[in-house]
Amino acid sequence: MTVRNGQGRRDDGRKHPGGSAVALSEAYDTALLDLDGVVYAGGEPVPHAVEALVAARAGGMHLAYVTNNALRTPGEVAEHLTELGVPAEAGDVVTSAQAVARLIADEVPAGSRVLVIGGEGLRVALRERGLVPVESADYDPAAVVQGYGGPEMPWGRFAEAAYAVARGVPWYASNTDLTIPGARGIGPGNGAAVEVVRIATGGRFEPKVAGKPQPPMHRETVLRTGARRPLVVGDRLDTDIEGAFNGGVDSLLVLTGVTDVAQLLAAVPEHRPTYVAADLRGLLVGQPEVVADGGGGFVCGGWRASVGGGELVLDGTPGEGADVLDAVRALCGAAWSEADRPGGGVPDAGKALALLGV
Repeated sequence: MTVRNGQGRRDDGRKHPGGSAVALSEAYDTALLDLDGVVYAGGEPVPHAVEALVAARAGGMHLAYVTNNALRTPGEVAEHLTELGVPAEAGDVVTSAQAVARLIADEVPAGSRVLVIGGEGLRVALRERGLVPVESADYDPAAVVQGYGGPEMPWGRFAEAAYAVARGVPWYASNTDLTIPGARGIGPGNGAAVEVVRIATGGRFEPKVAGKPQPPMHRETVLRTGARRPLVVGDRLDTDIEGAFNGGVDSLLVLTGVTDVAQLLAAVPEHRPTYVAADLRGLLVGQPEVVADGGGGFVCGGWRASVGGGELVLDGTPGEGADVLDAVRALCGAAWSEADRPGGGVPDAGKALALLGV
């Protein structure tokens, strides 16, 4: 798909990444940016992120930060971004804590007690909706909500949630990301904590989830940003990219966080991004077109990818300084088309990825 007049919209039958003749920061009015693994990791900026965001903002693109991490308040997140060199205000930040607080407030009486298993960001969001955070299942809460509470979350907090959920108290989760990227690697996320409570209650209960990729998060984002031509930017296929798919908007996957190239090539339709970039510098440039050559292959930037014998085959004579990501884009076309073909499947990418060194 090629963006025309800045009105690009996701093609639900995507067989290859899209192209844009102009920089993405010109084609879209608002970037809905994930934070962990995209802008920073473990609190430190991802390489090239700060410079790219400053340039995109200077060019007129509105930057909104949309995170499934419910630990911190929007003000704290904005302060951290500003310290990193990306000026931001609390109103630029949308969290899954805000989304789940709105969801709960729509379903329980005003002023209800809510048992909180999480951090201050969750408590502040609940108070903004007129709800009363409590710390014990003994306070007769009208709901239980779980959000990421940081690596020092006491084990007893999960027990409190389990006691209430087992009694039939409605259960909510800000998000269910199983992992979260940090400075030292990939650690357990809120989804892992949700699974602890699920196991403790015999697997009989299911939380209502507000965060990406669920609709409540998209609703919260649209309400708070007023975006007209949004581009979702993220590092996770199962939250950021699927959330864009569910919201019917375009997406940019950056390879600075959780997702690697092998996972991208094996992506199911709802996990296929509109665009792919190494990092946030991808906002500042156009995106090359991936073209089906009519012979079963896909061409991008001098690379040609096809499928033979159940394997991805990569050919071409790219010039000096050729972008490896052009090869990745071509491989996506070949892999996704083969996976969607009747009787097809995910082709083996081992040799192609070894050739690229990724």
